[in-house]
Amino acid sequence: MNLITHIGRFFLMLKGMFSKPENGKMYWKEFMKQCSDIGIGSLGIVAIISTFIGAVSTIQTAYQLVSPLLPKTIIAQIVRDTVILEFAPTLTCIVLAGVIGSKIASELGNMRVSEQIDALEIMGINTKAYLIAPKIVAGVLMIPLLIVIAMTLGIWGGRVAGIAANILSGEVYDMGLLDGFNPYNVFFALFKSFVFAFISCSVPAYFGYYVKGGALEIGQASTKAVVVSCILLLFADYVLSALLL
Repeated sequence: MNLITHIGRFFLMLKGMFSKPENGKMYWKEFMKQCSDIGIGSLGIVAIISTFIGAVSTIQTAYQLVSPLLPKTIIAQIVRDTVILEFAPTLTCIVLAGVIGSKIASELGNMRVSEQIDALEIMGINTKAYLIAPKIVAGVLMIPLLIVIAMTLGIWGGRVAGIAANILSGEVYDMGLLDGFNPYNVFFALFKSFVFAFISCSVPAYFGYYVKGGALEIGQASTKAVVVSCILLLFADYVLSALLL
């Protein structure tokens, strides 16, 4: 299929999600399950990545700023802004696109191949609303919360690395964090995280929902979903940065 066909099927899939639930309790249970899988299930990898990203940012920034005329508070300012604007939302969502995206695509693909989706549709259940909508809504809700945690841990990791490597003291690092802080950066990062969350969940859901074949095709759909999600994330990052910054 060509690109136009994929785009059309994708929006038709999204349109099919907006219908009155057949059983509100069933939908709520599925939504809470997805919140647990996406939020709590991804918390460990997000914490590890964000902490070390912040630590590496501090060390590399200090390595680049060799001039004695520059105050060391600039190190904290650069780490703060890079973590908030780029590292926390973008790198975290790229990793989550691989972790969450492959899981969503393989789960829906397995249900499609094993004819579970067909069985649900015969029972009169809107499978787009029941299987896809809770995943997307849970992702849009939980991933921005993970991004906030990533921002906090990234800045904290930079502080710990700066003190451990004897680059700057904690007081100097804290002064740099407060110096010239722009709250709009946090708003921009959160706005990006909502867009990235939607891409990271909806694109894999599309590839998994419409997969045809067997186990091999499920694996191919999962790989394609992750690749396309990462490309769209980077493209969206560029567009949003050009429009909002």
